Amino acid sequence: MKWINDSQKMRMVAIIFVDILCIAVSAFLAIWIRYDFTYTHIPADYLRTIIIFLLFLEIATVEVYYMFRLYHSIWRYASITEAYRIILTYLLLAVVYILLYFIFKLPRSVMFITYILCGVSCVFVRFGYRLLRFRSLQGNTSENSENILIIGGGQAAREIISDIRLGNHPEYNIMAVIDDNPIKWGRDLEGYRIYGGRDKIQEAVDKYKIKRIIFAITNISPQNRADILNICKETGCKIQAVPGLFDLYSGKVRISSLRDVQIQDLLGREEIRVDTTSIMKSLAGKVVMVTGGGGSIGSELCRQIANADVKKLVIFDIYENTTYDIQLELKRKHPNLHLETLIGDVTDKNRMDHVLEEHKPDIIFHAAAHKHVPLMEDSPNEAIKNNVMGTYTVAKAAAEHGVSRFLLISTDKAVNPTNIMGASKRLCEMVVQMCQRTYPDTTYMAVRFGNVLGSNGSVIPLFKKQIAEGGPVTVTDKNIIRYFMTIPEAVSLVLQAEYYAKGGEIFVLDMGKPVKIDDMARNLIKLSGFKPDIDIPIVYTGLRPGEKMYEELLMDEEGLQKTQNSLIFIGKPIEMDDEKFKTDLQLLKAAAYGESENIEEIVASVVDTYHPEHNA
Repeated sequence: MKWINDSQKMRMVAIIFVDILCIAVSAFLAIWIRYDFTYTHIPADYLRTIIIFLLFLEIATVEVYYMFRLYHSIWRYASITEAYRIILTYLLLAVVYILLYFIFKLPRSVMFITYILCGVSCVFVRFGYRLLRFRSLQGNTSENSENILIIGGGQAAREIISDIRLGNHPEYNIMAVIDDNPIKWGRDLEGYRIYGGRDKIQEAVDKYKIKRIIFAITNISPQNRADILNICKETGCKIQAVPGLFDLYSGKVRISSLRDVQIQDLLGREEIRVDTTSIMKSLAGKVVMVTGGGGSIGSELCRQIANADVKKLVIFDIYENTTYDIQLELKRKHPNLHLETLIGDVTDKNRMDHVLEEHKPDIIFHAAAHKHVPLMEDSPNEAIKNNVMGTYTVAKAAAEHGVSRFLLISTDKAVNPTNIMGASKRLCEMVVQMCQRTYPDTTYMAVRFGNVLGSNGSVIPLFKKQIAEGGPVTVTDKNIIRYFMTIPEAVSLVLQAEYYAKGGEIFVLDMGKPVKIDDMARNLIKLSGFKPDIDIPIVYTGLRPGEKMYEELLMDEEGLQKTQNSLIFIGKPIEMDDEKFKTDLQLLKAAAYGESENIEEIVASVVDTYHPEHNA
């Protein structure tokens, strides 16, 4: 029993002792009942036989109990599963009792009564513990306990209620349950009234002075989830949610597993899902390299790629802290993965040549880039050095060292850019398309998407930090809008593009409707249980240099081409003079490394859609 600790061993021994005692009492009580509660009527031979019978019965019963894991359950959470095990246990024990009857020749009534009493004691010992614990915890709430409203009347809600009642959580005081099924209204769930549907949420919050709402529905459409959560966020309560269906089935739905409701829960659209089976197979046996592997997108790419049976994964990044983090994570989760973690600069040609010559990657995912718009506006030369020259260095080295596929991570800010970061990424896309024509033996592609929820330096972590500090929450403009996707969606698009690309494409995701940043800030404040402009102030700081009111996904001249995924499109390559562009790149390089003060003008002469503006 190496899998249990000392306290569990003591608990198991105690239950076995109680079971042995109950079996003995059941057997002697059965004989006493059989002989009219008169000791003198019991034949002396029976008393001697019963001792031997009892020894065999004790051993057999404990063995069967152990076989059906009646000593392994946490009985304060005893439910249908445990009851089912007890039924199976006593179906097998019925056979045991029949065998013992023929061996010891005891009266059938004694055998039958013993069987019944043992079964009753088995149930009582186990479920009685839960009942006594429940009774002892009734009303055991602290003075600072929060009134709780649970959304959902299904199994997840039952699990949460059980954990609160039986898991010694006096800080939670369940008041009512909300469920949209009218058949359940007015009924009780584990002793708590189902108050009504979603239209009764605010009424229940006011009536019971609710402080916290637990969203306990696992199987629900994104739109329905968003609709209900949008009602909840207007109540001023702290909102948490249970984990997903997998955790429900694996029995992990506990108070400790609750998560704060995320802003993506309010987007109300289906998550972009890509069948990665074929994609993972295409990566099997390959050497895959990810530049910028310590960043938000790069690290998630590494996680997904690690799930494929790759020959080797090479992580390359200049920033050691996050790179070290992803290295440790992958080593822990994938101990058999051949992982190489390297520190270096993508603009250093000698370093790139050395790395590519040594590791010979088949595929490169190029995620290394400077991405912060305001910072790049203040340091435009660095945007050209790292983003443009870094991409050109890696893309050219890829062809020179026989890399078969090269994928660039791009951004919607590359479309009609008004800032140097966006213009630099547009130049990166031009590099990819030029390289495709120059080095046809390597397949080049780019993937363009919008803002990524929760990525390093993005607006959501900033808002959360500001809320935790008590505000204010800073928004640049009340009407500014952005497209958003989750990190897994972004990575799914990247992997999809790598799989389907034939060369020179710019892949674009249909991300649905754009979202107002102001609405996101207000929703996050509400989800945290505060009131915008009252508990947490919102301050409008004005658009930053180079920042747009909205982002586009495609340039007009690119057009759209459908793919097998209805939410993924391809922008056709734009006609351009490759030789002139190569000359322009050299001019840009000289200007950037020469710390030219008119780098924006030079970029504008190369990217005709770039119109640098302040407060655009």
